[in-house]
This record gives sequence, C-alpha cells and structure tokens, in this order.
Amino acid sequence: MVCAGRASSSASGKPEIEQLKKISNRGSSVSSVSSGRRTGAVLAAVLILASCALGPDFKSPAAPAAASGGSYTPAPMPPQIASSPGASGTAQRFSPGQDIPAHWWQVFHSEELDRLIRASLTRSPNLAAAQAALRQAQETLNAQTGAQLYPRVDGQLGVARESAALVSPAAPAGTLLTLYNASVNVSYTLDAFGAARRAIENLSAAVDYQRYQVEATYLTLTANLVTTAIREASLRAQLEATREVLAAQERQLEIVEKQFAAGAIARSPVLAQRTQVAQTRSTLPPLEKSLAQTGHQLSVYAGKLPGESGMPEFHLDSLQLPPELPLSLPSSLVRQRPDIQASEALLHQASAQVGVATANLYPQITLSGNVGSAALRAGDLFGPGSGLWSIAAGLLQPIFNGGALTARRRAAIAAYDQAAAQYQSTVLTAFQNVADALRALDSDAQSLKAQSEAEALARESLDLATRQYQLGAVSYLALLDAQRSHQQSRIGLVQAQAARFADTAALFQALGGGWWNRESLADISGTHHD
Repeated sequence: MVCAGRASSSASGKPEIEQLKKISNRGSSVSSVSSGRRTGAVLAAVLILASCALGPDFKSPAAPAAASGGSYTPAPMPPQIASSPGASGTAQRFSPGQDIPAHWWQVFHSEELDRLIRASLTRSPNLAAAQAALRQAQETLNAQTGAQLYPRVDGQLGVARESAALVSPAAPAGTLLTLYNASVNVSYTLDAFGAARRAIENLSAAVDYQRYQVEATYLTLTANLVTTAIREASLRAQLEATREVLAAQERQLEIVEKQFAAGAIARSPVLAQRTQVAQTRSTLPPLEKSLAQTGHQLSVYAGKLPGESGMPEFHLDSLQLPPELPLSLPSSLVRQRPDIQASEALLHQASAQVGVATANLYPQITLSGNVGSAALRAGDLFGPGSGLWSIAAGLLQPIFNGGALTARRRAAIAAYDQAAAQYQSTVLTAFQNVADALRALDSDAQSLKAQSEAEALARESLDLATRQYQLGAVSYLALLDAQRSHQQSRIGLVQAQAARFADTAALFQALGGGWWNRESLADISGTHHD
C-alpha cells in the first residue's frame, strides 16, 4: 500500500511555464489539505516508532561456567615444571593471572629471533592482506552509514527538446520547445523499525571481525616464526650430533681396519663397523633435506623468497627458557583469544541480521522533496516565475510475497544458531589448546630430564666400552651397542630440548599472545593507500 501527500506552489510567469506548472499540479491542489493531514499523522507515528529497533539486542556471551573454577585441566598443574641439567632444562614456574607481554617472543632472549620477527611483520603478505580486508570493511561501513542514516541529496541539470503539445494541447501542431531545468532532490527513508540501524550494526560487527582477523594473523605469524626457528635449530643440532657420531665411528673404523690388516681380529668386526658407519651416514640426507625445507619455510614466513640471503641461523644454545610462565585466568581467555573474539563478531553479525529480516516485515516510510527551476531559456533559470518545489511522503507495506520475508527471517535465525554453535566450538578448542600446552610442558620437561640422564649414561658407557675394547676386555659387538645407544640418546636429547622450547611458544600462542598490550591493534605495519 502506498500513501502519499503532495503540496506545490504556483507563480506567475510566461504562458509556457504556467502551462507546465498547471500540468504538474493537476489533481494535487484539491487534495493538498487532506494529504497534508495524512502526512502529519504518518510523521507522528514515525516519531513514536523511531526509537524502535526490531530483533535481538546483542550481548557478548559469558565465559563458560567451568572457567570460574580456575583450572584448564582436570588435575591441577604442579606449580613448577621439572628441571634438568643445561640451559634448556631450566625450571619454569607458572604465574596465574600474570599478563602476557605484547612482544612475547622476547622471553627467549634471542636478538636474532626478535629482529627476524620485527622485519617479517613489515613484509608478510598475509598480514598485509588482513589489514587491507580491515580497511575495506571499515570503508564499507562508512559508505553504508552515509547511505542509510542520512538523507540523500542530489543535484540535477537537464535540457529537453520536446513538442509544445506535451505542455499545452492548444499549442500549434509541430511547435517545438526547449526546456531547461535545474533542481535539488532530497530523499530519506525513515528508519522506523531499525532496519538501517541493524544493517549498520551488522557492518560494524564485520569491522570487528576483520580487526580480530588481523590479530589472529599477527599471532599466527609470530608463533609460526618462533616454532619454525626452533625446529630449524633442532634439525641443525641433530645434524651436528649425527655428524659427530659419524666422525667417531669413522675413526673407530680406521682402527678396526688396521687391526684386521695386522691380523689381530677377524673380518666380521670390520664388516660390522662398516655397516654401522653406512647406517649413520644414511641418516644425514633426510636431516639435511628437512633442515633446508625448514629454512625455506622460515623465509616464506618472513616474506622473502627461499633463495634470498640474509636469513639468520638459529641454534638451541642461543635460546633461553623463561623461568616464569604467565597463565591467564580461564575466565579471561575468551577476551584474549583473537579467534574467539572474531567468532563473537560473527555471532554479532548474525544477531543483527535477524533484526534486519524482522524489520523488513514492517512498512517502509520514505520522505522526498525537491526544489528547482525550469525555463525555456538557460538564462531564465532561477529567474522570477521559474521556481518549482514539491514534498512527498510514501509508505510501502509488504502484503504478499509468497512467504519470502518470513522465510528469510527464519533463515537468519538459523544462521544465528549456527554462529552460536560455532562460537561454542571455538571456545572449546581454545581451552583445549591451553590444556594441551600445559600438559605438554609438564610431560616434555620430564622427558627432557630423562633424556639428559640417558645421554649422560650413554656417553659414559661408550667411553667405558671404548677403553675396555682397546684393552680387549669386551667384544666388538658390545662397543657397537654402546655407539648405537649414544647416537640415539644424543638425537633424543636434542629433540626433547626443542620440544621444551616449542611447548613454551605454544602456551603463549594458546593464551592469545598479548596483542591487547600493543599500542595499535590494526596498523602494525600496513601501508594505507588513499
């Protein structure tokens, strides 16, 4: 149903203009009074409804009830993690409630790592893409805000060549007129039921989503750089340990071959030692390949081609474990994790969309008006007697659309339910990440302690077996077993040390990475384009 009221002015002037005005005003002067009353009634009703915004008012979900218990795991974590000899076996203590620094990777006290991450933040295409998406969402919000919350004002200039009979039936046949017009048109759709406000709320939540996507990208990038650097250091240490073992075995092989040449031993020990050397040597190519591929991955994370120079080399002995491990309260985790905040923004969007779909079931009220001038000569525009103006109001009420509007509202409600379930899944995953990191820290610390003891014993056994073999007190097979045990314990120790560093990085990542302590949330390193 459309209801409109219209009022217009009249002025004296040239006959052609009078005819034009008579045609444009025909039928409107009689109903102007009654239409004006109807328009006033509509406006009064709109003012009453203007404060309404249909649909649910969004509220941030509360933290899980279980989070108030203050523990991420069923069994409480020990206040201190087991220590072992060496820098990588430093004892670590949990500090519940301690805040996380913005540059959390600095807890490893590696200048090379800090420089790499800071440089990578300026080159990462993933981070640049996330920042560009944020700027796009912000400008989309600005455009929609201007389009829906403010009146639209357009200026129009026109010239038309037409038959005079269109203006006055009494005009001689074949007479042509040139009509010039200039006007300013204003239109505004009243947000009586909050459709525009809910749409703006939707876009504002989209901006929040993209902002937290920037933070999630930032956290993922820094965590990937740290863990990849740790893996590179681990592979390099494993490679060095394997080469040292291989060198010792090759020296032993020289001794055995000399003994065989002198007739002091049989051929079987020589073959056994050669086999041992070949087996150890065969483990080098896979380690070298993994080290090269890890270096390539680190370069890509840093925003560089794998063949570019200038990438640092990382070693486990250049990293330090932080003695204090911050442990956020479980009730605070939902505000710290950017993926949870992004999921909440999607939930907010879905809630606002329900309001839009609900408001679309109700009437749309539009006000419009224009003021301008029309003349037969361009020089007469805005002259005496050329002025025109009009005011109109319209109401559009959906009556029958095959159930499309109600179906869209039900679809919006279903989308909200989906977003709510996805939010719960994100929260559960976040708490699982923290719980996994805590248990890994404890378990891997105990594993490192055991590996340290095993490596020390294996090294002592190898030294003893070597001396005994040289004295003829043990067989050569006993020496080979001691060499194998020592090699395995060396590699296991390096892997356990790297796991301890990686677990620490995983905990900082699982707790959100401290992005809230940074001065800027969006402009980390992005370049803005006007």
